[in-house]
Amino acid sequence: MAREIAAAGAVVWRRTAGDVEIAVVHRPRYDDWSLPKGKLEAGESARVAAWREIQEETGARVALGRYLRRTKYRVGPDRKVVDYFAARYVDGAFAASDEVSALRWLPAPAARTLLSYDHDRAVLDSFGELPADLTTLLLVRHAKAGSRAQWDDVDELRPLSKNGQKQVPPVRRLGAVYGADRVYAAPLVRCVHTVEPIATDAEVEVAEEELLAENAYGGMEDATVRRVLEIVEASRVPVVCSQGGVIPDLVGRLASAAGLDLGSVESKKGSVWALFFADSRLVAADYVRVP
Repeated sequence: MAREIAAAGAVVWRRTAGDVEIAVVHRPRYDDWSLPKGKLEAGESARVAAWREIQEETGARVALGRYLRRTKYRVGPDRKVVDYFAARYVDGAFAASDEVSALRWLPAPAARTLLSYDHDRAVLDSFGELPADLTTLLLVRHAKAGSRAQWDDVDELRPLSKNGQKQVPPVRRLGAVYGADRVYAAPLVRCVHTVEPIATDAEVEVAEEELLAENAYGGMEDATVRRVLEIVEASRVPVVCSQGGVIPDLVGRLASAAGLDLGSVESKKGSVWALFFADSRLVAADYVRVP
């Protein structure tokens, strides 16, 4: 019986002397040149798989970027489904293996010529539709908290529930996958605790921002948008944790100003909007649900 094999990969890029170069790998088993990719492990998301596989195949530690596209093709009797992302090279060195025997860093036109398959060339074309250097903002809705009705103290101190605590590690992993370097949160315990582990990994403090809280947002929407754009301008991959009464409207305003149609803006507890900016203008957005 034919199987569907889930995999993930990326257009891994770096900037050298002002030029963008793309990583293309040679696989001796197939004697081909392709974009780095690999199969998802059990329970693994496409984003985490892409990030892990890139390091395993190329030795490169990367910061994941925007979603590019999905490709589907036959491998014998099976169908392979691969989700691709952009990925900025951070550091690391390549070492040849049985799986990948060579890696070349090439300008996009040369990489496109070297690639063996049309589906890889289509992915590279998708990458080229926007600038490589984008700022990534991870907009997180806090994880699940205990019942408000059963909480006797002030609402700002209401903590995460047991189910909410289970959502924190996947959010933390996304912070690593995207290479988070700054962390901000509404001044509520449940918001701060959702992203505090990301701040620990980035070796920064959680900066509290009053405008990110629901009780401050109403009537201050424009000021909040301006503050978020200031955060975008000040760092490469900031994380911002807010509430369900803020995030859909905030994302909608950023998208509207940029002329992007995102449709209905979801915001489940523990979910993440990965927002991508060029010159403080939103150019792409990915919604990531956390179990």
